[in-house]
Amino acid sequence: MSLNIETKKVAVEEISAAIANAQTLVVAEYRGISVASMTELRANARKEGVYLRVLKNTLARRAVEGTSFAGLADHMVGPLVYAASEDAVAAAKVLHQFAKKDDKIVLKAGSYNGEVLNTAQVAELASIPSREELLSKLLFVMQAPVSGFARGLAALAEKKAGEEAA
Repeated sequence: MSLNIETKKVAVEEISAAIANAQTLVVAEYRGISVASMTELRANARKEGVYLRVLKNTLARRAVEGTSFAGLADHMVGPLVYAASEDAVAAAKVLHQFAKKDDKIVLKAGSYNGEVLNTAQVAELASIPSREELLSKLLFVMQAPVSGFARGLAALAEKKAGEEAA
């Protein structure tokens, strides 16, 4: 289906706006995927705050021109789904995890911090815990000494109370 020039301009503007604040852009081939699987992938992406679209490659190339994702233009060939996220690992994680479940999704490339990533590097990026996971681990580590100290004080108080009662 051919788009008229105005529709194309609107699409490029929408894509540019979506990736303007993104830290990561990941592309994956979706050849042969079922509608149900694609719907599930879109739902997963929405839940994680990832912008996920199937785009014409020429429109995507125009949208990334002059951005830190411009290096990905060489990888924009074939039927691709584009995932962009403000969280550095969310886009990579959503597509990587879905690719494990459905072999019709094949990671092609990604871009993070102005660098083009190959498939292995995208998988490596996907293995990094998200910001929320890292913060919860940090909070646990920070709470451990305080809670240990509180338990020690409670045990000492019980011991003193036991000595006074005897």
